Amino acid sequence: MNKTLQTVGNISLQVGRILFGAVFVFSGFVKAIDPLGSSYKIEDYLHTFGGFFGSMADYAFPFAIALSTLELLIGLNMIFNIHIDLTNILALLFMLVMTPLTLYIAIKNPVSDCGCFGEALIISNWATFFKNAILISLLILMLIYHHKFQPFLINKLQFLAFFVFIAFGISLSLYSYRHLPMIDFLPYKVGVNIPKAMEIPDNAPSDEYKTTFIYQKDGVKKEFTLENYPKGDPSWTFVDQKSVLVSQGYKPPIHDFSIMNDQFDDITQEVLNYPGKTYLLTMYDLDETSIEGAKKAENIYQKALKDGDKFYALTASSNEDIKKFVAKTGVTFPFWKTDPTALKTVIRANPGLVLLKKGTILGKWNWRDFK
Repeated sequence: MNKTLQTVGNISLQVGRILFGAVFVFSGFVKAIDPLGSSYKIEDYLHTFGGFFGSMADYAFPFAIALSTLELLIGLNMIFNIHIDLTNILALLFMLVMTPLTLYIAIKNPVSDCGCFGEALIISNWATFFKNAILISLLILMLIYHHKFQPFLINKLQFLAFFVFIAFGISLSLYSYRHLPMIDFLPYKVGVNIPKAMEIPDNAPSDEYKTTFIYQKDGVKKEFTLENYPKGDPSWTFVDQKSVLVSQGYKPPIHDFSIMNDQFDDITQEVLNYPGKTYLLTMYDLDETSIEGAKKAENIYQKALKDGDKFYALTASSNEDIKKFVAKTGVTFPFWKTDPTALKTVIRANPGLVLLKKGTILGKWNWRDFK
């Protein structure tokens, strides 16, 4: 009986090791193939925390690559049983940082999406904390019974695999940065019809809010609801009103996409309903836009003019920045305004190019792949 229990225990430990590694590989992989998306999320965190952390936002991109590479390294090492003692220590240090951090985020809710699985899987902040609590519990068991994990490879091959995994993680991130994510988890995938993705079904639930009114009487403040507030009672003085989201209603996959002209007229439907080819050149911040990429885009614009295709350069930069950019690059294409977050979500490139036809996305390219 004891032998059977030992066998079951050993198998459970090995399964736990592989599951732990699989979670880290998945988390690291989806971050590595979207390093810009990961850096945007890290920037959100750093700006939210403010102070010293806010000053580190400029380093969000290398942080993103380091984070995804570390997760991939830990996960692959766990799965293939590479340097398991060192990997356990790395995993423990990682979890000792991330578990308290995710608890804080779950309580304070500074950002609605932790970004732990990139855009591939969105889970709540509390779900993220509980996931980490389970992982660190599993890790503690692996640390206690570390002698049960025997390596598959000799030391030299383990040493080689260790650095191959690091090189793989960094290469994956750099390739995806220079081109586009190999798997697009964003709402604006090739094949998506943007107008349809923006539709809200007739029977879709709406956001529900709990509204509280604060009134004051004889120097004492009291909270009321819509049902019992002192309507028509002059002895109470209105002080404040609070609305708290109780349940979130249906949110379409694309809900923040719009295009404005210089007069702030919304031309979104005009653009999306055009029956021919439409090129959208996205440059969310002209201060960070590649000059070489902009000049390549000028060639595409000139070709679009000859072919009778539509071409819109979309940016969130100010009119003054647009003038400076035009003077610096010599581009002649006109600019329209779009929300910067939407532009970052449309395509992970600055500039990036999206080809539409009747609102359906036919293609997406990083500026390095412009032809």
